[in-house]
Amino acid sequence: MVKAYLRYEALASFGVVASTLSNICYDKTGKLAIAPALEEVLVWDLRKGVQVGKWHEYGNKAAVTCIAKAPNGSDYAVGYADGTIRIWNIETSSSTVTLSGHRSAVTALVFDDQGTRLASGSRDTDLIVWDVIAESGLYRLKGHKDQITCLAFLTKPGTTTNDNETSDDVGVAKEGYLVSSSKDTLLKLWDLSAQFCRETIVGHRSEIWSFAISTDKRLILSGGSEPNVKAWQIDWRVLGLSLEALGTVDENDTIDKSVTAMDVDDDGKNELKAATLQKAITPYGNLPRHSRERISTIRFHSSGEFVGVQAADRSVQLYRIRDHDYIQKKIQRRRKRAKEKGKDLDQVSSEIQLEDEIKSQVIVRTQAKVGSFDFAPVKDVAKAGHVQILVSLTNNVIEVYNAPYDVDKKDEDTEDYTKLHYIDLQGHRSDVRTLALSSDDGILASASQNLLKLWNIKTRMCIRSIDCGYALCSAFLPGDRHILLGTKTGELELYDIGSATMIQSIKAHDGPVYSLAIRPDKRGFVTGSADKDVKFWDFDLLEKSASEKSLTFTHMRTLKMSDEVLCVRYSPDQNLLAVSLLDTTVKVFYHDTLKFFLSLYGHKLPVLDMDISSDNTLLATCSADKNVKLWGLDFGDCHKSLFAHQESVMSVKFVWGTHYFFTVSKDKTIKYWDGDKFENIMKLEGHHGEVWALAVAKNGSFIVSGSHDRSLRIWEKTDEQLFLEEEREKELEQVYESTLVSQMEKADVNDNMEVDAAGIQTMETLKAGERIMEAIDIGDEERKGWEDYETAKSKGLPAVPPTRNTILVAMGDVTPDRYVLDVIQKIKANDLEESLLVLPFSKVMSLLAYIEMWAKKNWNIILVSRVLFILTKTHHNQIVSNRIMRPMLDSIRIHLRMQLQRQKDVMGYNRAALSYLQRDWKARNTTDFLDGSTAPKETDDDKKRKFVKLTA
Repeated sequence: MVKAYLRYEALASFGVVASTLSNICYDKTGKLAIAPALEEVLVWDLRKGVQVGKWHEYGNKAAVTCIAKAPNGSDYAVGYADGTIRIWNIETSSSTVTLSGHRSAVTALVFDDQGTRLASGSRDTDLIVWDVIAESGLYRLKGHKDQITCLAFLTKPGTTTNDNETSDDVGVAKEGYLVSSSKDTLLKLWDLSAQFCRETIVGHRSEIWSFAISTDKRLILSGGSEPNVKAWQIDWRVLGLSLEALGTVDENDTIDKSVTAMDVDDDGKNELKAATLQKAITPYGNLPRHSRERISTIRFHSSGEFVGVQAADRSVQLYRIRDHDYIQKKIQRRRKRAKEKGKDLDQVSSEIQLEDEIKSQVIVRTQAKVGSFDFAPVKDVAKAGHVQILVSLTNNVIEVYNAPYDVDKKDEDTEDYTKLHYIDLQGHRSDVRTLALSSDDGILASASQNLLKLWNIKTRMCIRSIDCGYALCSAFLPGDRHILLGTKTGELELYDIGSATMIQSIKAHDGPVYSLAIRPDKRGFVTGSADKDVKFWDFDLLEKSASEKSLTFTHMRTLKMSDEVLCVRYSPDQNLLAVSLLDTTVKVFYHDTLKFFLSLYGHKLPVLDMDISSDNTLLATCSADKNVKLWGLDFGDCHKSLFAHQESVMSVKFVWGTHYFFTVSKDKTIKYWDGDKFENIMKLEGHHGEVWALAVAKNGSFIVSGSHDRSLRIWEKTDEQLFLEEEREKELEQVYESTLVSQMEKADVNDNMEVDAAGIQTMETLKAGERIMEAIDIGDEERKGWEDYETAKSKGLPAVPPTRNTILVAMGDVTPDRYVLDVIQKIKANDLEESLLVLPFSKVMSLLAYIEMWAKKNWNIILVSRVLFILTKTHHNQIVSNRIMRPMLDSIRIHLRMQLQRQKDVMGYNRAALSYLQRDWKARNTTDFLDGSTAPKETDDDKKRKFVKLTA
């Protein structure tokens, strides 16, 4: 009989306030923070410090790498490490659009001013422009040679992308421009109308990590590892010139415009010059900054009065952008001082320099390194009196600061910023090193470098946060009212849960306390340390007063070992004590006499953790050599050695009452094993860093894991049965599918082309293409059966009506053409083009026949037109060379044009009706109020003619 197991699935992830792989941003009100939390996005209320929303896609394990806010303030584009982009709505906390086009992590996202287009950049060096309304990719732009770091749409100030170009702006792209930066040190300006790279700026000598465009679209600030921020001016006059006007330009502008670079006169005065096109983006200057670390983020305030520069250190530097009047006054004062000193005024420049326009105002310093920052969405900062910035730190904290709007000259060196809010309760500042569950599995204790936190397992909320030492091991004491910690400095710290205070701290060892284990009789515990000692301790009650007693512990005996002790474990019957040493061996002693019993050797590297099964028969050891070994405690024989993980195995725990056990490793995975059959039951993936700690509930109903990514994850046992053969088949299928997608990817035949299709072959597109082919086969078979029946019937031959396909009957007795259309309608708009590329030409011909039927019946003309466009573009040569298809294509053209004209008429009628309703509403609801006390002014038309007699 095949043995069945119960599957474990991820129940919850908590403990992360803000992860470091992505940026943080405000919502449109400035009261909420949108923060990345590994594969989730959390919405925090900044004043209350509580989580009010969570965005998580079921089945997604890829980390969030980028977040961008749409102009409407409700939609947010979130990029993930697997290359997908999801658009989330903050009001519904749901994702309706998923865009797949990148082959690796999305590193930059930006919406245009209308929110209808989205540009994304990735680690795969490509840019993709997406149509948010149609939920599909428009085109892919190639040109960068390394990871894209930042993107921004650029439109001429005072115009939108839909405005008609004027005669002065012949060269300005109707659809605007896109500016991109990359780690290849280049800044590129892309023309989105013609879809080509218009300019490449090569001023940087190192990787560009961020840039920002000013609100008046006049200035670009970019930065990387250089000590200064580089500034660039945007010349809209040059962008407005036609291609013919973009001729050669002499450096001194002395050549007559009628003379080109190729013209040479008889005297030979004009020499041959190389053609140099005028540049629209030109250097403006360098802006000094305080930090010497590389720049991470540059961002302009929405008011245009401030710009923030954040480097990879503990500060955010704010610069003030001065208006034109202030700059002119400053230049006049400079000239006045020069005149007083007797200097020549011609030597004092009257031109506006970058230092005059942008000046450092305040440096906001934080407790830890800054991950990213964002300005509050307040345009009138002068009225507010301060600039509010939201900062996410690399130690899992979110902070909000108020910086002064204006700094007095006398107090320029002082830092007047204030910390307004901070969120740090729901997470650790560093890696979670140890976990412990209470006896009723209701409370979880997690400890890190300097923090001990208690969590309610049901609500996943932090109920206590206590400062502690560098914890390496922990345990709940009997009664679940106290917690014992072993620290890196050798102390044993005892904490009372109710009062959240430390009761006792003893210097127990001279080295780090690597392990402690509670005695099964609940009267004491044992500790093992790097000082080569195993110490035994008993609990005791200390009388503080006549009515009050407090728990304490006293040292009873010591067992000296030959090497550093890494782990100690009691057998559940308290008969044996197992001790693992740095010399890769495990020594087993009798507990009562401390007499030596067994020496277990076989690991190539030290044993980091071990556990004994509840029936006292099996000892499982895990080691840094990536192996797990199972030993019999009767004779000390090794039952099996399992190559368990790809990295060091950090912890192993048996499920009580069984021989099943869990292991966690530095390879970011958790594995579930059968200790009798020596089989891997299943693998749990989800952590984004090394997994350090593991805690298993008493009955195995759930497990908790703690990781380097600072997250705590609960994995719950479900009622779903699991079979080992099926699991192995699924793993093989996953390996096959991953290789299949890479093989199906289009070869880069147009590698030198700047523009390419936005789509990408994924497993979803392959499966969607297969579904279309299955639907066409079913539809063709059904149609052929009925055609044969009608033919036989017309000839007077005996014929039996064909049996309806069961799928068509189950779908509501639909016709074949309706069934094929329903299948295509269910495919995501973003996957449609790649799905149709899978079809062979025979299926394309069948699909064109269905398109003819749909055009005649006026079914979903927009989708039908898109499918027809994709097919004709892809299979143009075959379709043109096939004369048999000519009548069908003519029919499609006639009927499709007729239906599209009808749609156009309906849209025109609706637009006229809406315009009429708007005018009618304005006429009914708009009233001019006139002040009756003031007489109306006379106009020229109201004046009467007067005859005036003129005398000489």
